[in-house]
Amino acid sequence: MLLFSEAEMASLGQSSFEQIKGQEKVSTSSGDNAYIQCVTNQLVTVLPPSYRQSPWEVVVFDSPEVNAFALPGGKIGVYSGLLKVAKTQDQLASVIGHEMAHVLAKHSNERVSRTQLTNMGLGVADAALGQSGLREPAMAALGLGVQVGYLLPYDRQQEVESDRLGLELMAQAGFRPEEAVTMWRNMSAASSGQQPPELLSTHPSHGSRIQELNALMPQAQSVYQQAHSQGKVPSCRR
Repeated sequence: MLLFSEAEMASLGQSSFEQIKGQEKVSTSSGDNAYIQCVTNQLVTVLPPSYRQSPWEVVVFDSPEVNAFALPGGKIGVYSGLLKVAKTQDQLASVIGHEMAHVLAKHSNERVSRTQLTNMGLGVADAALGQSGLREPAMAALGLGVQVGYLLPYDRQQEVESDRLGLELMAQAGFRPEEAVTMWRNMSAASSGQQPPELLSTHPSHGSRIQELNALMPQAQSVYQQAHSQGKVPSCRR
């Protein structure tokens, strides 16, 4: 059940993004910014029309944290530490594509709606959903900024869906889909013997993810070959 409109979710995304930008150090590296923007721009070209109507705002955060996220309203944050693990444009595209897929699949709306229904009580919610007066207190309750837009974990089903959609997006844009598997192997190596990267903290185990991505690879390779034949050959360099 989705309780919130696209406009409401975009507003929450904007609010959350502004809070994150106020809390984190924004990178001034022109090279990193141009590189990540280039990869993002290639992915945006294959999004559904409604998601291409306005530019996606991309901000690079100067932090060793290995993480990235996307928020409703066309907001993307990438922590510079991710570039130590995502070693190629294709590997970076696999992460950004995955995060974009969460937005396309309306997973944030699902998360927020579940939270709201839980807080209200299912019985009360069922009786009150049709009342327009519910929206204002709901939005006030959801004014948690980063917690709502970013930190609440996606569930297993949402992660699998975003893996599938993200892999398709990167292949459509001309990025090599097999690099998604390499990316998660890099993540596995980065977490060996130490606290796992933040990007892994709310995601399924890298072993199961790699297995699922491999199962999806034949179809993704077919999509990639078609994109390549159409001249989609990204050339983003750090």
